[in-house]
Amino acid sequence: MDTTYFGRAFGIMVLYDSISKQALFVEAVKYETNALYAAALAELKAKNIEIQSIVCDGRKGLMQLYPDIPTQLCHFHQVQILNRYLTRNPKTDAGKALRQLALSLKYSTQSSFQAAFEAWYRQHKAFLNERSLNEKTGKSSYTHRRLRSAYFSLKRNLPYLFVFEDYPDLDICNTTNLLDGKFADLKQKLRCHQGMKRDAKIKFIKDYFSYK
Repeated sequence: MDTTYFGRAFGIMVLYDSISKQALFVEAVKYETNALYAAALAELKAKNIEIQSIVCDGRKGLMQLYPDIPTQLCHFHQVQILNRYLTRNPKTDAGKALRQLALSLKYSTQSSFQAAFEAWYRQHKAFLNERSLNEKTGKSSYTHRRLRSAYFSLKRNLPYLFVFEDYPDLDICNTTNLLDGKFADLKQKLRCHQGMKRDAKIKFIKDYFSYK
């Protein structure tokens, strides 16, 4: 499940079934919130649709919504989270190494990734914990705050990055690429209809997702 935006006008929240290749829920939203995802999932459950697993982005609190359902965090979105903190071209050796580690997610196992992650921390622990003194206030703060945010993002999300390994029978995807591909195709088709009003766009989008 994921949400994509069409400028500042609106977004479209979609819950997509990777088995049937059909959208189970499509709704126009102003903002992407955990409450809206919870309501969408509740609506599907009310229709007696069995939800075997969830693949989602890294929104804070989203993975914890349904602890009884295996929930996989999209590897691509995890890399994007690190890019926001480190950029695509980190300046420090520690930042470069951490980003390269994140990029290895797509071909790593949980055991190999966790070992490499722990090795990164041992090597860069002192740098990560460096503090700088503010001479005016006399207080100190962490020098590399964005690097720390990137590190703790990976550490916090690690339990959700390899859920697909724990449930091989469910054939869980490790990314939302299937849905992201639909979003890209949809937006390309909408470019052929420049000037379409908001309500007409929403109808077009819902019609688009009504087909396999």
